[in-house]
Amino acid sequence: MTEAPKAKTTAVKSTEIVRKVPRLIKAMLAEAHDAKAQGKPVAYCFLGNNCDEIVRAMGIAPVWPENWAGFCAALHLAEPFLNKASAQGFSDKLCTYATCGLGFDTIRHELGEAPSDAPFGGMPKPDVMIGIGLIFCDARHKWFQAAQRYVDVPLYNMGLLMPPYDVDPNEVGSYYVDYMVEELKGLVEFLEQVTGRKMDWEDLNHRIDVSDETNRLWFEAYQLRKAVPAPMPTQDAMSAFVPGWCLLGTQTALDFCRDLYNEVKYRVENKIGAISDEKYRLLWGMGIPPWFMLQLFNYFETYGAVFPIEAIYRPFEPVEIPAGVSHPLERLAWRIYKRGTYRHNKARNRSGDPDVELLIDFIDDYKIDAVVLHRAYSCRTVHTGQIHQLALLKQYRNLPSLLIESDMVDMRSFSEEDVKNKIETFIEIVDAHKRSGKA
Repeated sequence: MTEAPKAKTTAVKSTEIVRKVPRLIKAMLAEAHDAKAQGKPVAYCFLGNNCDEIVRAMGIAPVWPENWAGFCAALHLAEPFLNKASAQGFSDKLCTYATCGLGFDTIRHELGEAPSDAPFGGMPKPDVMIGIGLIFCDARHKWFQAAQRYVDVPLYNMGLLMPPYDVDPNEVGSYYVDYMVEELKGLVEFLEQVTGRKMDWEDLNHRIDVSDETNRLWFEAYQLRKAVPAPMPTQDAMSAFVPGWCLLGTQTALDFCRDLYNEVKYRVENKIGAISDEKYRLLWGMGIPPWFMLQLFNYFETYGAVFPIEAIYRPFEPVEIPAGVSHPLERLAWRIYKRGTYRHNKARNRSGDPDVELLIDFIDDYKIDAVVLHRAYSCRTVHTGQIHQLALLKQYRNLPSLLIESDMVDMRSFSEEDVKNKIETFIEIVDAHKRSGKA
């Protein structure tokens, strides 16, 4: 397997445990390649697609094209794949996670194997793909359908939908959960038919237990980040999410989050901050970061600004499912629904937007001085409406805000000089605002 080249750009991390994540990514990809070599089924999956435990309980090796695209961006190796997708007729306005993955799939199809310069040997060809229609974005509904041009394997598209914000989730919960149970049941039946494997329901229940404990420890570690000085910054969190989202239901993820909790706790107890002179505490709002330029977080730190928390790629708030629910698919469905509607009631009673409610909670709990958002041009779902969110947030928390524009994968849209000039001006505004005592 080809060794990944040394990253050309990266952010300096504060925590020891997070520095182990690249090895976990390498091991995760190696596991998928080994499974393929041994004739075991491999599945393309989406992050947060809520089928992690199902796939693993059936002995299927998951592969995460979104994560792999971000990894390519971090190594500045995404451009050849983006160019290949463009040559195939895919617009550069599409999600660059998708076009990076589609470009790779095209090259692998043409060569009959992964290109030799693909990071960590690239992604093995899947035996099945699992889509998730519209729970996060439209790309997740069509991406794998387009990939079937180059990867002729079966596809199952789930539709795990949430009620709108103005609907009381307590009134419609049973309807949505019943629907999701049927979708998950359909996935299991599909995977059994395609792979010839049977679901191990006992193992699935066990993996759900492991996932819940993993998320609990991860969440508790992030609660500790409320401390001043900030013990763990956002650039660390952008690596820490990989075990929490890509290794769900495994002992590896559980051990990682336990170690993460212990290290953050130690740093809090000993007042070890991410930077030595913390002046400003910033919130990274609802925006995927530019993976090719994560050292921007370190650039903020040169001004004494640290990001103690972020509103993306984070653990879920622990939720309670109704008493008496024991079947693993029902457990999964209720967990999905509860997590997806966690702030609906609060939004109905105040701002009308659960994402804004999340920002308000973080501003209050983590003693935030200002908000920074990144708008990735190619991502419509996460980034559309950011201007509206900032305007709405101003009604409840009058803080300075900065909107950086580029992309999450395509570095050709990024101007380092322009962004750094904006940051310099922004810090001056934050300083003046904080000195004025305005709230």
